[in-house]
Amino acid sequence: MQRKASAVWKGGLKDGKGTVSATSGVLSSTPYSFTTRFENTPGTNPEELIAAAHAACFSMALSAQLGGANLTPESIATAATLTMEKLDAGWTITAVHLDVAAKVPGASPEAFNTAAQNAKAGCPVSKVLNAKITMDAKLG
Repeated sequence: MQRKASAVWKGGLKDGKGTVSATSGVLSSTPYSFTTRFENTPGTNPEELIAAAHAACFSMALSAQLGGANLTPESIATAATLTMEKLDAGWTITAVHLDVAAKVPGASPEAFNTAAQNAKAGCPVSKVLNAKITMDAKLG
């Protein structure tokens, strides 16, 4: 299985502009820039897209883990907060924190926590990130 995305950048780092696209069409010449990445200008950036991918991947991984324990989630809501810091080696993604709220009929706290920890460790996006990944997972 392969997934493809592309980006085009025109101009200098601070005054240039770029677009990002994915073959699915969900992203289609979606603009990004220095200010959407390093300042607070509205718009997307690579780190926001990684956070979105991590939240989506984790939610599916948790559903799979729960299914393996014969539990079916009613809902799993995951928010990923990615931290990027300027280190001596340059800008680095240093951490991702997952806030998870799930409704899982019949799940004990122990079974839910085991599934959540396994999903955090086993999610393909978690595995690709060289960052500290923390999580608060709540069964409601």
